[in-house]
This record gives sequence, C-alpha cells and structure tokens, in this order.
Amino acid sequence: MPLPEPAPRRHLHTRAVTYRGFLRDDGLWDIEGELSDTKTYGFQRSDGTDMPPGRPIHQMAIRVTVDESMTIRAIAVAMDHTPFGECIQGEDPMQRMVGARLGPGWRQAIERALGGVRGCTHLRELLFNMATAAYQTIFPWQERERRLAGQGGEAATEPPYHLGRCIAWAPDGAVTARYYPQFFGQPLKPLRRKDPPA
Repeated sequence: MPLPEPAPRRHLHTRAVTYRGFLRDDGLWDIEGELSDTKTYGFQRSDGTDMPPGRPIHQMAIRVTVDESMTIRAIAVAMDHTPFGECIQGEDPMQRMVGARLGPGWRQAIERALGGVRGCTHLRELLFNMATAAYQTIFPWQERERRLAGQGGEAATEPPYHLGRCIAWAPDGAVTARYYPQFFGQPLKPLRRKDPPA
C-alpha cells in the first residue's frame, strides 16, 4: 500500500542506502553496505567549487567479513565521495571493529570504538544496520540448508533474540503463538549481554 498522496512539493535530496549479503566460498560471510547523498540542484561548495546536480556529496561503502558466530574477521572501507578531503581519515579507525560481534551490544561497541571524533558519522550509520543485514543473510540461509538436508523441526528451547523486541513479536502476540508456542505468554528473561570487544 503506497503512502498517502503528498502535498505539492519539490524533490531536493536523496539518501540511498543498500545492504547486500554474500556467502563466500571459504565459508565466511561478506556483508556490504553503501550510502550516497545527492541533490537535485547545483550549488557552490564551501571551498568555492561548483557541485552539479546528481553528483554524490557522500558515496561510501563498507564490507565486513564475519564468521558463523557473527564475529568480524575483516573490514574494508571505500570513501569515493566526501564533502572534505579530511573525511578519509575515518577509514583507518574502522579496523577497530575487527573482533567485534554483530549481536547484543553492537551499537554500544560502535560508539566505543568510533563515536564522536574517533570516526566518521556516515560510516557509523552504515555499520548500525550491518547486524540486521547479517542476520537476514546468514540465519535464513542456514535454516534453508538444514531443511534441505532433512534436519530441523526441533522446537527451540531458548527464545530467539527477536522475541519481545518488535510489536509483531510480542510474547503474547499472534505471531509468537504461531511460530513459538512454547514461549507464548511467558515473560522474557533479561538478556545477559556480553558486549563485543571494541
């Protein structure tokens, strides 16, 4: 269902963010994120140069390589377009995220390693949703492979991480009753969080 008809308006800005997940031949996983900002109009930059319509102000990408435990084994960064030459100083600090785990405490780990002037705002923004993209890449594929191998079907003994963290996955909700009846209506135990290394 589309959004309601908007009031008369002019398109001025587009931020495009894309995530892609890959299973590597070596059994590791690559999660890639790209971000770009463009304007529909030309303007003069603070350094006096002209910026034509459609030329990216920001164009950057991150690739994290993770293992089965969702731990980052490698990270690569590209900053093809930035508003200032100094922005590329944000690339090297990204290596601090190697060893971090995409799971509980992920955003706190990003802030500890790259928050404020320790890193680039836009690279941090891209990193935030890497965990969700990794989850959507890895776990459905693993479940598919188990089913194709004739495995699976066992009832979970621990609530999945997403239970109780979304309106659809309320512990007393219809979705939980359908997919996890063993946990329906039960209060969730508090998470025992172990933050990933910074």
